[in-house]
Amino acid sequence: MELKETIEMMQSEDYRERFKAEYQQNVIRFQKLRAMLEKWDKGDLNFTPTCPRGVYNLQIRAMADYIAVLEARAAIEGIAL
Repeated sequence: MELKETIEMMQSEDYRERFKAEYQQNVIRFQKLRAMLEKWDKGDLNFTPTCPRGVYNLQIRAMADYIAVLEARAAIEGIAL
């Protein structure tokens, strides 16, 4: 799934659909950042990152935590992701 595929869900009147879109958007962004960091580790990036690696590590950890919170909330609220 790509971010643009979540647009319709984000505009839904149903909060469950918006919730699913928020979850998908975060997963997509997490996966893309993880892929970038893997390329960085292999020396395969086609650009030089501006931020130090530690900042990216904090970001990806926060993103993983947020995804886990959304998954827990979805389970409690009965929302199938």
